[in-house]
Amino acid sequence: MKILRASVVLIALFSAPAFAQDAGSPHINLLSDGPSKSPEEIEKAREVEKAYKDTLKTIPNAAGTNDPWGNVRSESQPKSKAKTGARTSQAKNASAKPKPKARAASGSTTN
Repeated sequence: MKILRASVVLIALFSAPAFAQDAGSPHINLLSDGPSKSPEEIEKAREVEKAYKDTLKTIPNAAGTNDPWGNVRSESQPKSKAKTGARTSQAKNASAKPKPKARAASGSTTN
């Protein structure tokens, strides 16, 4: 009898979250769109957006490269170049992992 009571209590405890998701509960949208904007708010938002776009048009495009360390380097060092999608064979070889050295088959653990 104790086992039956314990199993009923466990079933009730484990099924409680499922009843919380029951389809009979009211469906409330907590992320609604909110109240609509008044015509004055809409017009103000348009003005702000127009001012923002006009400000973006006044920003000049950067013609040169952005190299903050350019004046620190000596003339013998190459200046940084824009990265390209293709890698050179040297870069491929440099990034490859070195192969481990083969061990002697003598079975001893001393070096």
